[in-house]
Amino acid sequence: MNPITLTRRAAWLAALTLAAPLSLLAQTFPSKNISLVVPNPPGGLVDTSARLVAEPLARVIGQSVVVDNKPGASGNLAYQTVARSAKDGHTLLVSYSGYHIANPILMDKLPWELKDLTPVGLITIATNVIAVHPSVPANNLKDFIAWVKANPGKVNYASQGNGSVSHIGTEIFKQQTGVDMTHVPYKGSGQAIADVLAGQVQVFITTPPSVMQHVQGGKLKALAVTGKSRHPQMPQVPTVAEAGLPGFSLESWVALYAPTGTPAPVLQKLSADVKRSMELPETKERADKAGIEVRYLPPAEMTRLLDRETTEWTKAIKDAHVKLD
Repeated sequence: MNPITLTRRAAWLAALTLAAPLSLLAQTFPSKNISLVVPNPPGGLVDTSARLVAEPLARVIGQSVVVDNKPGASGNLAYQTVARSAKDGHTLLVSYSGYHIANPILMDKLPWELKDLTPVGLITIATNVIAVHPSVPANNLKDFIAWVKANPGKVNYASQGNGSVSHIGTEIFKQQTGVDMTHVPYKGSGQAIADVLAGQVQVFITTPPSVMQHVQGGKLKALAVTGKSRHPQMPQVPTVAEAGLPGFSLESWVALYAPTGTPAPVLQKLSADVKRSMELPETKERADKAGIEVRYLPPAEMTRLLDRETTEWTKAIKDAHVKLD
């Protein structure tokens, strides 16, 4: 046997030797409970999405899936926790576009880097709702804009925190409409909604899970949704284009991430199991009731989405002069 043949045979045997434990690892995964770390408090899009996937995923993989809310530091506490966790697929991050895209753009120093995390898959997407307290003397978007212009600096708007989609999106809304509103940041949707319901803050641009029940109950007024089509649970609410502001659009998405270095077979199994979980009829039914859309994307498509939106949001943040307080 010539030397080249021997070399190829040795390489082939080495590859088989390496592949065997990796294949076995995928077959034995998961070996314990899976933790879904959420950078937001209970309530709102991210927490709702995490709980939406946790139950069916637990049935698919045969292990408990626990939602672990770790709000704080504009989402960075949860990011740091997952980035530094064991690279075995048992600790995952569930986060939304606001933190994942905006934080690296807006913050000079982070306790994590984008390269520390690998996408497992996109799970949900949601439009946003321009919701106001009933005391606001406007029942449509045009009248609301006119009212804010007549009261510059006197109207407060809530956000889920500095650098969040609700913060950046509302700043873009201000730029496009020429209104002057004061930013009041909160640590998540729950606290923000409480103050909007109490009338201490007049407006909140956020995802449907945060405000839908209050709109349906008459405790808040929804002036428009910021996607391309009306929301199925609030069909009476027009889109921003229908309401006279065609240039404004705002959507949020939620995805799962694992620490970079997690073995490829484990990532592949996780992604496939998440896909199966999100495709179950009962998952879609629960998502519809919660006011969000199930939309699975595999890791490669997630990476392309992230790259595209990072470019778009970088320009939007610069144009809107968004800065952290």
